[in-house]
Amino acid sequence: MLIIARHGQTTLNAEGRLQGRIDPDLNDLGRRQAEQLADRYAANVDRVITSPLQRARQTAAPFEPLRVDVDERWIEIDFGALEGGGIDDVAPAEWQRWREDPDVALGGGESQRSVFKRVRAACQQLAPLICDGQRILVVSHVSAIKAAVTWALGGGESGLLRMRLDQAAVCSIQFLDPETPVLRTFNDTSHLRPE
Repeated sequence: MLIIARHGQTTLNAEGRLQGRIDPDLNDLGRRQAEQLADRYAANVDRVITSPLQRARQTAAPFEPLRVDVDERWIEIDFGALEGGGIDDVAPAEWQRWREDPDVALGGGESQRSVFKRVRAACQQLAPLICDGQRILVVSHVSAIKAAVTWALGGGESGLLRMRLDQAAVCSIQFLDPETPVLRTFNDTSHLRPE
């Protein structure tokens, strides 16, 4: 099974800002979410893979002493000059172009097509390992996780904008064989205890 978890909350998440490659720490709630994630899943995985960004690495930290590897392909989309701003700061015409064309890079950053390609490659590399019985948990970001889910469902880049994913939520993908992913769960937050 491939289990993919979104990192815990940061202050920028709480403020509804475009975080992208900005690298803040988890806030207090995010650290609690990371602990709850590990409480639920650490005993059920063989290794952990994380984005290189601090918020993902901090979410993965409670899984140690499990093996934790960094894979750059699971990094968040780059929003370029718009990082740190809110969605309201994006010009409506630019926002619309980005929503309609997967090759548009919002703020001069990275396109949705680029995210989809790198995440698809990461999933395809993990598929044979999972088919051989490994249970792998990936800690990543909203855009990368949506790309993995869209890929598992046989869709394309446009699927990234058609779903919502909460902080510290989990999606899981089963493989019938290395070429046949099946989405098992989406946006599961049942491991999080109410504050």
